[in-house]
Amino acid sequence: MPKITFITHDGTRQEVEAAAGSTVMEAAIKHMVPGIEAECGGACACATCHVYVDPQWVDKTGSPEPMEEDMLDFAQDVRDTSRLCCQIKLEDNLDGLIVHVPESQG
Repeated sequence: MPKITFITHDGTRQEVEAAAGSTVMEAAIKHMVPGIEAECGGACACATCHVYVDPQWVDKTGSPEPMEEDMLDFAQDVRDTSRLCCQIKLEDNLDGLIVHVPESQG
């Protein structure tokens, strides 16, 4: 099971495990990660699961698809490493993934 480390805006770290095939958002909700609201439940219809992928993981998580890019327009403080974590599917090669949770969601 891949492990993900969520780092909140104040530097608090929370490491969780999630099944391959699930999304980073599903792992965050299951483990009650603060700052991940996921109001649309993972349908890529809001921007409340916005995260910053740690630079060392950007190549492995890939780039946002056009629909995700459109939804990121509604997120606050979007950066080059911004993703909606509902769109990051966990696979074994993402074991150790690090994402940063913004101070607030859009």
